[in-house]
Amino acid sequence: MDFNEKIRRLRRAAHLTQIEAAAEIGISMRGYQDMELGTLPRYEKLLRIADYYDVSVDWLMGRTENRYAHRS
Repeated sequence: MDFNEKIRRLRRAAHLTQIEAAAEIGISMRGYQDMELGTLPRYEKLLRIADYYDVSVDWLMGRTENRYAHRS
């Protein structure tokens, strides 16, 4: 599963619109939409997304199958 699909599924599981997710994470709605369409975020946004959804950056970027690798 690619990054954009992961954040889309996370957002939907949280019952959020793109506008709500962007506001919660602290990024623009357009920026959030772009990421769901396939644009990869810069490091700062990536960290905010991982923190908000409580998942690891490595999982978001496809480096591990362990969604919670950050919880050692």
